[in-house]
Amino acid sequence: MPQTDNLSRRRFLQTTGMSAATVATVPAVLRGVEPTADPVRIGHIGTGTRGWDLVKYTGRTDSAKVVAICDVYKPHVERGVEAAGNPEVKTYTDYKDLLADPKIEAVVIATPDHCHETMLLDAISAGKAVYCEKGWTMSIRAAKRMREAVTKSQTVMQLGHQGRQHPASAEAGKMIRAGRLGPVTLIKTGRYFNSPTEKPVYRWYGYYTWYDHPDPRKVIKDLDWEAWLGPAPQIDFNERHFWHWRCYWPYGTGQAGDLLSHEMDYVQAVLGYGIPDTCTCAGLNAFWQDDRQVPDTWIATYQFEKQGCSAIFEGIQNSRRNQTPEFVGRDARMVFDAIGQAAGRFVIYDDGPAWRMSSKPPEPTYHYDPSKGPRWPNHMENFLQCVRTGEKPRCDEDQAFIETATLMMSVESYRQNRQVRWDREKEEIV
Repeated sequence: MPQTDNLSRRRFLQTTGMSAATVATVPAVLRGVEPTADPVRIGHIGTGTRGWDLVKYTGRTDSAKVVAICDVYKPHVERGVEAAGNPEVKTYTDYKDLLADPKIEAVVIATPDHCHETMLLDAISAGKAVYCEKGWTMSIRAAKRMREAVTKSQTVMQLGHQGRQHPASAEAGKMIRAGRLGPVTLIKTGRYFNSPTEKPVYRWYGYYTWYDHPDPRKVIKDLDWEAWLGPAPQIDFNERHFWHWRCYWPYGTGQAGDLLSHEMDYVQAVLGYGIPDTCTCAGLNAFWQDDRQVPDTWIATYQFEKQGCSAIFEGIQNSRRNQTPEFVGRDARMVFDAIGQAAGRFVIYDDGPAWRMSSKPPEPTYHYDPSKGPRWPNHMENFLQCVRTGEKPRCDEDQAFIETATLMMSVESYRQNRQVRWDREKEEIV
């Protein structure tokens, strides 16, 4: 079955200026650069909504020095410079010019998903370590190219799933494997929103809480629209596509690449089951009746056949309910305190059969206290440490490939209106 692929092989080679042979012979991480003891010299590519948060962190941590900011939109460059904490920071509108600076050791890629593959491969070719925001990419073919390039070049690559910074995931997995819950047959995850009608989900302007509509005439003057489109279909300036790109298929995969990827990556961090065997997904624009192409309601069910376990992701944008990761076993269930990207605590309920349950909620029989567990560096600090040591970060290219396959299974199931399966030998969705 053909996979969704927004970047053809020929276009990929033309865009990146690389060949398969070039990728295979790229030297190890930081080639041609003599790294300092500290801090890691970083260039940020993309300082939009999430990218701005990231530069605000690297701009104030002692383990990094922001030496370059790149964005195709002038106001985002300006706020990146302000957050960089370095009066000598350089600015770029073309990310390739940033990559050409030999003093830069690592880059943070926080652009719309459709640009991730090209930018990551170019960064590897330039000898930079890479922190890339999720979702990693938009097709299995692209994920294979990216994984191959990272592996062969020995590049330090971290995918931005910050839920992996919490030791709770490791302790939870240990307890499940020890049989504390009994056989686990169901995992429940989800994301729920209930924003007011004047503040639709994904319709903000440059940050999650900003809904003041900028003048589009001023925006287009400050924006390199052609560069923003990159490998996406070439169209005239469309401000809704620019500001609200997660609502449109050419630039991302909607809730799959944004929210499902976080939650299912946390399931992977806890259990390590890898890519699910099957997926059935249904989507519907049930609430936000606007021109968005991707559904506001996204329900995906996965099966891990060898483990006898199903996982459910519920993405709903018109409910007050909150679904934190929940692992349901025959003897007990484990419930986390927050969404997957922030889940740092969990409790265990030793529930009996449903018909014996009283109306009074049961009391937890176990509380995980993170203050008594190991201390881990946060996700960005883990990346920065690995740039120095050459070790694998927590969410490396293999985990990124699992993330991409998992989210793309839901996209393909939705598009084809049927169950899809992962072919482990061919590494394809069928």
